[in-house]
Amino acid sequence: MVARLGLFLSRTIGRFMPDPLILALSLTILTAILALVFGYADTGRREAATILIEDWWNSGIWVFLKFSMQMALILVTGYALADSPIVRRGLAGIARVPKSPGQAAAIVGLVAAVTGLINWGLGLIVGALLARDVGRSMEARGQSNHFPLLCAAGYMGLMVWHGGLSGSAALKTSTASEAKGILGEDLMGALATQGFADGIPLSATTFSSMNLLISGGLIVIVPIMLWLLAPRPADCRTLSQVDARPMKDVPAEAISRNESWGAFGTICSMVIAIALVAGFIIFLFDDERGILRLGPNEFNALMLGIGLILHGSPIAYARSIERATRGCAGILIQFPLYAGILAMLKESGLMADIARFAAEASSETTLPFFTFLSAGVVNFLVPSGGGQWGVQGPIAIQSAIDAGVPLPKMLMSVSYGDQLTNMLQPFWALPLLAITGVRARDIVGYTAIVMIVAAIWISFWLLVW
Repeated sequence: MVARLGLFLSRTIGRFMPDPLILALSLTILTAILALVFGYADTGRREAATILIEDWWNSGIWVFLKFSMQMALILVTGYALADSPIVRRGLAGIARVPKSPGQAAAIVGLVAAVTGLINWGLGLIVGALLARDVGRSMEARGQSNHFPLLCAAGYMGLMVWHGGLSGSAALKTSTASEAKGILGEDLMGALATQGFADGIPLSATTFSSMNLLISGGLIVIVPIMLWLLAPRPADCRTLSQVDARPMKDVPAEAISRNESWGAFGTICSMVIAIALVAGFIIFLFDDERGILRLGPNEFNALMLGIGLILHGSPIAYARSIERATRGCAGILIQFPLYAGILAMLKESGLMADIARFAAEASSETTLPFFTFLSAGVVNFLVPSGGGQWGVQGPIAIQSAIDAGVPLPKMLMSVSYGDQLTNMLQPFWALPLLAITGVRARDIVGYTAIVMIVAAIWISFWLLVW
C-alpha cells in the first residue's frame, strides 16, 4: 500500500513539479505580489509601493554573499571529502551490499542521514554518490532497483541536518558574537537573564536530550519508510530506464611525486592541512570556545584539511573541487533570488506576520509546534537555514521569553521546520540532481511522504516534551 502510494504521488507530482530555477523565479514574483497586497506598503499608493518593493528586492539579493560562500564551501569541501579515494572505495563497498529495492533505498537513506548529521554538505554528496553507485551496481548485477527512490533516499541528509553538527541556527547562536549579530543588543540582554549571556551552547540545542531523541528517531524512521516505499520489481525503473544523465567519474590523471613541483606541492598541502586540523583541535580545547561553540568557518576549515590529507596531492584535490563546482551552479544563481525573496518578506513584514501569527495562536504548550509549522512555510519560500534564522530567530526568541518556553527548544523548533520542507523544496537537491542526473519531479513524490511521517514524529515530541 505504501509503495503504491509512493508511485502514485511520484507520477502525479512529476506532472506539475517545475524546474528549480523556474520555481525560484515564480516564488520571487509571488512574494512581490504578496508584499504589495498584504505588506506594510501604503495600499493607497500602489506605484510608490511597487518602487519600494523593487528597492527591497534589489538591495536584498546581495546580502547573503558571505553566507552563500560559507554554504558553497560546505558543499564543495564535502564533495571533495566524499570524492577522495578512501571514501569512494567505502561507498563502492556499500553499493555491493543491497540485494533488493527496499534494502537499497534503506541503506542509501541511512548513510545519507547519518552523514547529514555530521555535515549537511557531506551528507548530500555522499547520498548522491551512493545512490548513483548503488543504482549502477545493482543494474550491473541484474538486480531490480527503483532509481528515483534511490535518489530520493540520497536526499535524506537534508531531512535531519539542522539537528546535526552543521545546523545553522544552533551554530549562529552558540557564541555571544554570532548571537548578537542576529538577535541584537536588546535580546542579548534578555538572553543574559535566561542564563545565556555567552550565547546558547550546543549542549542545550544540538546535544540536548530532546534533539538526540528526535534526530535519533528520524535516523530509524527514514530508512524504514524508504524500505516500505520500494515498489515491486515489475514497477521498478533502473538507471538506464530513467531519463537520467548522471555525472560521470573523471579518472584522476597520474601525478608524479618525483617531479620537483609535484613533491613540493604535496609537502605544502600536507603542511597546510595539518595546520587546519591542528587549528580545529586547538579550537575544540579552548576554554572559551570548544566543541559547543563551533561555527561554519571551523567546519569548513576541518573539511578542507581532511580533504587535502585524504587526496594526498593538491592537484588531485583541485580536480575534485572543480567537479564539485558543477553542483554549485544552481546554488550560486538561485541563492541571490532567495535572498531577494527573504528581503521582501522581511521588509514588508510578511515573515514577521507569519511568525507572530504562530505565536499569538499558541499557548505555552503549543508555541514550539506552531513555530515549527511556520518555519516550514518560510523555508519553502526561502530555503536558507541561516538566513531564515536571522529573521525568524529574534521573533521566536522573544515569543519564547514572553510565553516562558525554554529558548533552546524554540531554536530547535525553527530548525526542525527549516529541515522538514526541504523535502518539498528542491533548491538544496540541485547538487544531487547534477550527480544522479534525475529531475526534481522524479524524487519529490517520495520525499513528500517521508516528510509527512517525519512531521508527525517531530510534532509529537514538541508537544509533549
